[in-house]
Amino acid sequence: MARILIPTFGSFGDVNPYIALGLELQRRRHTPVLAMPAIFREAVEATGLAFAPVRPDLNPDDTAFARRLLDPYRGTEVLFRELLMPALPAAFDDLWAVSADADLFVTHPAALAGPLVADARRVPWLSTVLAPISFFSPRDPMVPPQVPFLFPLLTRSPLASRVFYATASALTSWWSRPVRTLRRAKGLPDRGNPVMQGQHSPWGVLAMFSAALAPPPEAWPAHTTVTGAARYNAPAAAGTDEALARFLREGEAPVVFTLGTAAVELPGDFHEVSAAAVERLGCRAVLMVGRHAHHRPAGVSARVLVVDSAPHAALFPQASAVVHQGGAGTLHQALAAGVPSLVVPHAHDQADNAARLQRLGVARVLTRRHYTVERVAETLHQMLHDTALRARATAMGARVASEDGAAAAADVIERVLRNQQR
Repeated sequence: MARILIPTFGSFGDVNPYIALGLELQRRRHTPVLAMPAIFREAVEATGLAFAPVRPDLNPDDTAFARRLLDPYRGTEVLFRELLMPALPAAFDDLWAVSADADLFVTHPAALAGPLVADARRVPWLSTVLAPISFFSPRDPMVPPQVPFLFPLLTRSPLASRVFYATASALTSWWSRPVRTLRRAKGLPDRGNPVMQGQHSPWGVLAMFSAALAPPPEAWPAHTTVTGAARYNAPAAAGTDEALARFLREGEAPVVFTLGTAAVELPGDFHEVSAAAVERLGCRAVLMVGRHAHHRPAGVSARVLVVDSAPHAALFPQASAVVHQGGAGTLHQALAAGVPSLVVPHAHDQADNAARLQRLGVARVLTRRHYTVERVAETLHQMLHDTALRARATAMGARVASEDGAAAAADVIERVLRNQQR
């Protein structure tokens, strides 16, 4: 059996898929080791999986820096230039220290040291992506979080799409120079821009999202397998299950509001607007507000249950609709539940994910600027009375729920391991 090192980085949306994969690999008698910032140790070890701390460390209470990371214009640049790149040598050292007997690496796009250490150890590695935007192909134009209004032009004009792609490639190449510098210093081959095509492994790419979201195959790198999402839910906080079960029994299916695990730290007026829209509609709602007590809206009526969090896989199928930020983890839980979504993108891949859901006919989209009581109430009213929208969401739910991303990814991993043993 193999020892498989799985470096990842980000929020719980970037951790939970690899917990699901790790549990599947462990079930198959492999030894997966999840390598990521130390703040995730407790959550990982609670599942029985092995954990290795890898820098950069994250401070969940640094709201000023979190605000910059979630900025739709510069958030991705801040992530790479100010957080990941300065910590790259330390991340390399951390992974080197725990990888002496690794048989295979499985890397997250932001775990930049993973491919370097795998190459230095001369062991194979598989890259992963959690959303289609990570393929960065001019043949599948993305919705740029900085300038989403450019998307119609990019879809109509192949020339504009190629120019945009070349510009993005030049910018990210500048951000990621430290990766290529460290490769040269370690005597490792140059694999190209690690933010663009250079992030993808020659051994194989695991596209860990639903096939329903997949771009056209000509936009994929070679050796790509679309596995479906690897879904995992952490246990609910003590007392949440009982209160939630009682609320769900007491009336019609509620609208569920959540901002995932990153945007919920900086919700702005999202919770207050959501609660007021529910009151205007006269429907019931579950509002997930995160760990901070001051994020709880004041004066909500009995028709609104306010909780810190709740397991999406158990709650979403009992919802009439889900309002969320469009992160890859949350959107796949909503898709699998077979309920319509109202997506409010905040940063990074979320605007592109939202557009893909809208094109599938299972979601509506509101920008943060347009997330007002009037707009939310009107949009939800239309959604809740749109039988065609619900029928498409139900059909999509059956398709997505049948996908087992963790098992499909583990199959590819085992195939690569077998090939290495020949």
